[in-house]
Amino acid sequence: MKKVIFTQEAPAAIGPYSQAIEAGNLVFISGQVPLVPGTGKLVDGGITEQTHQVLKNIGAVLQGAGLTYDHVVKTTCYLTDMDDFKAMNVVYATYFTENPPARAALQVCKLPVGAMVEIEAIAMR
Repeated sequence: MKKVIFTQEAPAAIGPYSQAIEAGNLVFISGQVPLVPGTGKLVDGGITEQTHQVLKNIGAVLQGAGLTYDHVVKTTCYLTDMDDFKAMNVVYATYFTENPPARAALQVCKLPVGAMVEIEAIAMR
């Protein structure tokens, strides 16, 4: 059985998908882009500001599921420019300070709403 996770503290889905789905002891968090909750607008700034917003959005969904960043076991990071990889990593490391999750990072040609970064996550209870 699956359970839909939703929180007002993260941006609403911009398509036909859930913010997250809990299945067994796993929580699958949909890719988060740097939209500001409440406004639905792309955060101002570059890759640093966008990465912070994406990870704050992930944190809000985690909190909505009763979890923290420590529960994350895997992330996938999508960047529109791999030259932003180092700057994204600097921000990412401030959210996953100990025993960071497994991860993949990919360059893609385009992301929704003109985002420079999108991150999806899997957490375990």
